[in-house]
Amino acid sequence: MLTFLRNNARWIAGGFLLTFFSSFGQTFFIGLSGEELRAKFDLTDGEFGLTYMVATLASAATLPFIGRTLDTMPGRRVVLFVIPCLSVACLPIAYAPNVAVMVLALYLLRLFGQGMMTHTALTETGRWFAAGRGRATSLVVPGHQLGEALLPVSFALIAAAAGWQAAWIVAIAALLIFAMPVIQLLWAVERIPGENTNDDGPDERTARNWTRHEVIRDPLFYALLACVLAPPFIGTTIFFHQDYLVELRGYSDLAFAAAFPIKAATTVVFSLVCGQLIDRFGSFRLLPFFLLPLGVASATAALLTPVWGVYVFMFLIGISYGFTATLVGALWPEIYGVKHLGAIRAVVVAAMVFSTALGPGLTGALIDTGVGLPTQLLWMSGWCVAACVMLGFIAPRLAARAA
Repeated sequence: MLTFLRNNARWIAGGFLLTFFSSFGQTFFIGLSGEELRAKFDLTDGEFGLTYMVATLASAATLPFIGRTLDTMPGRRVVLFVIPCLSVACLPIAYAPNVAVMVLALYLLRLFGQGMMTHTALTETGRWFAAGRGRATSLVVPGHQLGEALLPVSFALIAAAAGWQAAWIVAIAALLIFAMPVIQLLWAVERIPGENTNDDGPDERTARNWTRHEVIRDPLFYALLACVLAPPFIGTTIFFHQDYLVELRGYSDLAFAAAFPIKAATTVVFSLVCGQLIDRFGSFRLLPFFLLPLGVASATAALLTPVWGVYVFMFLIGISYGFTATLVGALWPEIYGVKHLGAIRAVVVAAMVFSTALGPGLTGALIDTGVGLPTQLLWMSGWCVAACVMLGFIAPRLAARAA
């Protein structure tokens, strides 16, 4: 692994920085300003949630059109418009004069932060690496976890010293002064498997090059999508409603917050483990098993009421997140090839963004009708088990087709 990292440091570091700085468009970072935005525009929790959902759904609808630019230009050129657009969105979120401008800012943050920054990192990694695709993806993905670990504390410190709006100005400076030039420098050389490195030749597991039109007519694509949407739907739902769960169980906020480092550490460890397994066995062999930890985690959150159950849940969901992020990142080129990977992954990422918008709203509506979150979590656990069974049937078909 160290030799692999040393030989490919510039490409992996660029992808890692993209996933790290995508944090400015992720729910956890935007939510740090949620109280101030609600107070500024006199919005209820429900009204703010609705505007956030609308902005996220709009970004999901736009992503397939912008995401396919990665098939027509190199990633470093895509970064030249993605990072400035994300930077532009940081200003109106801090100084929006009305709700309409705030919604526009949320839309741009979600589109270029959660959407295009992550999409660019994982698409280029999937295209640049063949035999080492799993390892490369597992080293790029932890940028998300580092962002979750460092940026909330940084935001709080800046907000305490100079106000919450100043934290968004610092975000703009970090993107334009550091992230963009460094990524441009790192990605100045285009990586070609087997040509400018000697440890990653062509991989027989990479499929023929499907077009996006062919993919959206493939029934197996929708079967896969029904499975890979479970982690973003379930994870976003649980963490969006964490205050509800804490109050329901009588936990302290500190006890719940103290479990997050367990999740972060477990995610990173199992992301690296998954990368090694993918390079050794291929993505198809792992498919029937990657949702099992999430199924157990959902059941744990539903049934274990003592506070130690939170730590068990965080450990299990960390395993799930680690496997999911790496496996899903490496899966699509193995199934559909790399020539049109930007357009294909854009559809997948748009669907995942859509699921993160749908989950909190749908489950919140069910809570309002009297269906408690623990009951819903049991349904989600069943979803994961059913998905594992279905993946057990379709994985051999995918492997045979790609052979």
